[in-house]
Amino acid sequence: MTQYGYARVSSSDQNLGRQIQDLTKFGIPMNKIYCDKKSGKDFDRKEYGRLIRRLREGDLLVIKSIDRLGRNYEAIISEWSKITHKIGANIVVLDMPLLDTREKADNLVGKFIADIVLQVLSFVAENERANIRSRQAEGIALAKQSGTRFGRPKKAYSPDFIQVAEDYNRKRISLPEALDLLNMKQSTFFYHLGSYNSMLTEYA
Repeated sequence: MTQYGYARVSSSDQNLGRQIQDLTKFGIPMNKIYCDKKSGKDFDRKEYGRLIRRLREGDLLVIKSIDRLGRNYEAIISEWSKITHKIGANIVVLDMPLLDTREKADNLVGKFIADIVLQVLSFVAENERANIRSRQAEGIALAKQSGTRFGRPKKAYSPDFIQVAEDYNRKRISLPEALDLLNMKQSTFFYHLGSYNSMLTEYA
């Protein structure tokens, strides 16, 4: 059995140090850690591709958090299934001990437990996205009822940016998560966030 680690950040100005430190602390040697500085919107990543080609049945892949694989849960579940079922390798997610497909000490099968947990996470994430869209629609409807006029904003932001900006403003997601979801550099994100928040204040 060979143990591998995978670390990813979404842009070149972000630091991989903490993820690599946690992987080496787990016991992964540096020459078995694969790193990408690329968005998690898809799996077209050079080092990740090299890693997957080397994975064999019985090997172990360790990642810091599930979103290091990607930001889309449907894609993550598909990739998870390929690694654990098609290839037959195991996965350990350091930030979530339940996502550990290795055989458990009490003889419960780790893959079965982890698959269920991953499906639940996907369901919760999709529900939260639906709730955010619903809250946005309700807010617009109430604003219109109260007489608020929606003129042409200084800049039109995409629904994806608005969702991430609202989640960040309400502290539902961290700055690294926001940058990863939008594939933006920190300076660019804060520039547009400031413009977006000013727009909200102006039209409140």
